Parts: sequence; C-alpha cells; structure tokens
Amino acid sequence: MARTESTMLALGTSAPTFDLTDAISGSVITRDHFKGNKAMLVMFICPHCPYVKHIEKELGALGRAYQDKSVAIVAINSNDAVAYPADNPDGMRAQAEAFDFNFPYLIDESQEVAKAYQAACTPDFYLFDADFQLVYRGQFDGSRPNQEKAATGCDLRAAIDAVLAGTPVTADQCASLGCNIKWKQ
Repeated sequence: MARTESTMLALGTSAPTFDLTDAISGSVITRDHFKGNKAMLVMFICPHCPYVKHIEKELGALGRAYQDKSVAIVAINSNDAVAYPADNPDGMRAQAEAFDFNFPYLIDESQEVAKAYQAACTPDFYLFDADFQLVYRGQFDGSRPNQEKAATGCDLRAAIDAVLAGTPVTADQCASLGCNIKWKQ
C-alpha cells in the first residue's frame, strides 16, 4: 500500500462538475443534483483501503448525522476496479450496506472526476459551500489505522458545522492521508 497525502486543492476552487452512476441505485448523479444545500461534501473512498476501513463506520454515522441538515454528501470511487476487484460495484454495495451509507456512492470509471478534483488518496475530502466554492479539504480527523485513537471525524465535522452556522471555516487544515488512488495504466 502506497501512502499518499491529499493535494490540498486551493480554497475557493469551484467544485468540478460530475455525471456518474451510483453503484447502489444505478441512477446517474450530477453535481447540480445538490444545488440548494448549504454544503456539499465530496469524499473519494473505496472498499479495500485500510485508511477508509478505519473510518467507514464513522462515514455512515456522518451521513446519518447530517441527513436532515442541508448537507449533500456524495462518495466517489475512482480506483481501477479491474486491478483491484474489491473496489468493483459489488464491493461498493457491500460496504455501503454494511456501514449504512445513506449517500450516493458513485463510480468514476474513467477517473476523470478524480483528476478534476486533484484527488490523490483514499480517503480524500472536499467540502463546498452553497455556491460550490471549496471551504475545506483535508483529513477526516487525526486518527489512523493501527493506532489506539478512534475515528471521530472531528476535523471534517467542525468544518461542516461552521458552514451550517454561517461562520468561516478555519484555514488551518491538515492533509488527508491514505492509500494512493489506483490509477489505470
């Protein structure tokens, strides 16, 4: 497993558009489906990564905590599912069911969306305001696999709560750390 940090896309960047299929429902979801929310969280995750596995229970809890709070949440899997079969749509559906994901889990088969977001690792998080302007990018929290520290999502939750309260998100943000995205050859 190659450990990689997120690229820390510039704050204020507009959310790139996407048009991807949800592995759960089969529906095509676009960025503009989420207009009218106070915030949109885009997460690059996958089923096999130990860094994602470390937080997947909390990802489900995060979705449930914000489901009625004008926060759109979407997960995207951009990994090469041929080279990493655990990351195929069946694996995505199993993960979503096991951890009660209540948000769309999209397949970025071409990997163009990951490139547009400059996603580098799983997990990688991008929080946008109501105008689709980037206000947070970075870690879920300071916990990591093989540590005694439990995942809470405190860093990401603080950013979401700030957006919902209409207060600035701190610019002091730590890069996410995880497995590199499995790029196609």
